[in-house]
Amino acid sequence: MAKARFGMGPCTARSMPFWCVGNPLSDPFGGAVLERIDSIKVAEIICWAAEQNLIEATSFHDDDLVPWDMANPEDDVDRNSTAYATLQKIKGMLRRSKLFVNTATCSLHGSSIFRNGGLANPDARIRDLARLKVERTIRIGNMLGARYLTYWVARDGFEVAVKVPWKNVFDWLAAALDHSYDYIKQNKFTNYVGGTIEPKPNEPRGFMYLPSSGHAVGFILGKLKNPEFWGVNPELLQHESMTLLNAVNTIAFLVSTKKLSFLHFGNQIKGQFDNDFPPLIGPEGLKETVQMFYALNQLGWKGTVEFDCHMLRAEGGLNDPIGCRKQFVENCCTALTMALELASRLEGKWAANLEQSQADLAGIVRMCNLDQKKVARITRRG
Repeated sequence: MAKARFGMGPCTARSMPFWCVGNPLSDPFGGAVLERIDSIKVAEIICWAAEQNLIEATSFHDDDLVPWDMANPEDDVDRNSTAYATLQKIKGMLRRSKLFVNTATCSLHGSSIFRNGGLANPDARIRDLARLKVERTIRIGNMLGARYLTYWVARDGFEVAVKVPWKNVFDWLAAALDHSYDYIKQNKFTNYVGGTIEPKPNEPRGFMYLPSSGHAVGFILGKLKNPEFWGVNPELLQHESMTLLNAVNTIAFLVSTKKLSFLHFGNQIKGQFDNDFPPLIGPEGLKETVQMFYALNQLGWKGTVEFDCHMLRAEGGLNDPIGCRKQFVENCCTALTMALELASRLEGKWAANLEQSQADLAGIVRMCNLDQKKVARITRRG
């Protein structure tokens, strides 16, 4: 029996990916804070979260589950391999916990061989290697029943523009994603309902070839052979906020173009590097987050909200590396519930006859459940 969906506002299911739970909290200035745990232990935490009714789904990068050996690109289908045995064990764990897999993503950023790009690497041999790795990810996703294949831009970008073969890079990207579609169809992998692009403006490269949701939609409609298969999964507030774009505008645009497949969710200080704060955590973002879900309610969109963040590095519990990860999962789910509840308070036509500033202040009163008469009384007394 499938696990019951969450069903609150626009959110039909909550997904906690392997990469969020397994993150050891390293950064460019320091090594890992937490001890690294293998994919089975990560799966145990994810299954615990499902049993606690915190989540209904999960997702993965291929490397989150089993190490990649470029000399053995089909170890996932070798029944005598360690990779196959590990994947089968994880499959059984997720099935018993009634979790579905939202997305399969190929890691084209971790290995040093992809340091100058994966699907858009100028070296054809590296592009071929990336293609084989994506095929492996597609097969793993099929084994686990993933609903989407996601292309995160990874290291497909540049620092030095005069070194970029501009006549080719977008054709290379299109050819790679078209091949992914063909590979799914040729192998009759019917679990995939679609593919998605997750854009990002920069980091790990100085600039990415698909920096925003608008770029991704334009690329899908203008370059891909099967645009109906592809959508966008924006990371909000993080990726779009890195270049001061607004989450509410982003999701409204994607819904209007029928390209919002699902949502990656966390928090961000605008204009900074990719903070990947847990939802609602940090000095800003509350109002934008709530209004994002309010807009999704208004637009009638429903779908999976997938966490894409990590705990604060300062909270890495050295004495309890499993317990702190569980607390992180619970914090994320609590924050999502809070954001959805606050968004529901903005429903109705209360702003119809108000000027913009009045409507904004009245919205805060409603969101925070303030006593409006008390606010007015104190204001005038002041």
